[in-house]
Amino acid sequence: MKRIATWLFATVGGIVLLFSYKTSTAAVAPAALPDAGPAPTSSTSAPAQPAPKAGTPKAAAPAAPATTHGLKDGTFTGASENTPYGPVQVKVTIAGGKVTDATAVDYPHAGGRDQMINSYAIPRLQAEAKGTTDGKIDMVSGATYTSGGYIGSLQDAVDQAR
Repeated sequence: MKRIATWLFATVGGIVLLFSYKTSTAAVAPAALPDAGPAPTSSTSAPAQPAPKAGTPKAAAPAAPATTHGLKDGTFTGASENTPYGPVQVKVTIAGGKVTDATAVDYPHAGGRDQMINSYAIPRLQAEAKGTTDGKIDMVSGATYTSGGYIGSLQDAVDQAR
């Protein structure tokens, strides 16, 4: 009878833990809203503005500043990042303020498992890096060490471009 009770409590506890596990911890960023300017004020707190005279030209709205991350165009090679399975190094090409090409110059490829993992991970990391302006990309599941080294070297290359 003790075994059945223990088994039952363990099973129920395991199911509760399973369903309470959150699969994603990444916070979702809210969508960027256009700048609406200052909040409107009530008509009782501000004096009324006189209407412009006929024939008076309206003032042009100021031009919005261009948003740029300040990346210089060119080719930059990030520092070699050591991982438990070997170094990872990335070379990026930047044009128009964003990464247009990212190549893994060095990565672990000596063993069969290294080749298997990195033949899957490196192309995905390179695709993720293209178009970034800040060097922040997602890791590839199953290639944690390679992804960490790739991201570190990519960030160093992007920092050089600043």
